[in-house]
Amino acid sequence: MNKEQLLLYAVTDRAWVGKYTLLEQIEQALEGGVSILQLREKNLSEEQFIKEASEVKRLCSKYGVPLIINDSFETALKSGADGVHVGIEDMPVDKIRKAAGKDFIIGATAKTVAQAQKAEADGADYLGVGAVFPSPTKKNALRITAGQLKEITSCVSIPSVAIGGITPLNAELLKGGGICGIAVVSALFGAEDISRACLELRRAALSVID
Repeated sequence: MNKEQLLLYAVTDRAWVGKYTLLEQIEQALEGGVSILQLREKNLSEEQFIKEASEVKRLCSKYGVPLIINDSFETALKSGADGVHVGIEDMPVDKIRKAAGKDFIIGATAKTVAQAQKAEADGADYLGVGAVFPSPTKKNALRITAGQLKEITSCVSIPSVAIGGITPLNAELLKGGGICGIAVVSALFGAEDISRACLELRRAALSVID
């Protein structure tokens, strides 16, 4: 993958489904200009997740946007998704790389320099680093400072995206952090106008990438 694909990294959250269905929200985000999409589900069966992921993959392909599945390597493979993002306690990156091959996109969460270096050594394509701000999505997420963000992004050669409570108003505080994009959840899918939110977030991302 190229790092430009990480500029505006959208992560879905069913908590914001209401006026529109999840698929409708995703299409609005794709129309608005997200550059990569992560499908995140915590309460679906594997069968339901695969079915949904297959539908989302068709949508993403229509817009030329890579689809990443949160946590579940099996769902990613069976749905034809472009990759998977794994947390620190999920399936090890090296095992996924061995099973999936070199063209499969693997993202890994990193909150420390050691975690970042291990993820890169094991074959990750990019890092998700955070939480950089308080997040309504993960209220108990461990926060990292601006200094820690810079330390993590500087210690690896693979690209990094910042995640955690990022909005168009606070994104500027990430400037100089060595990131190539921002990952957003509530700032996008919790917005009244998702397409407009995409434009504002893309503008914010472009102003802070290194």
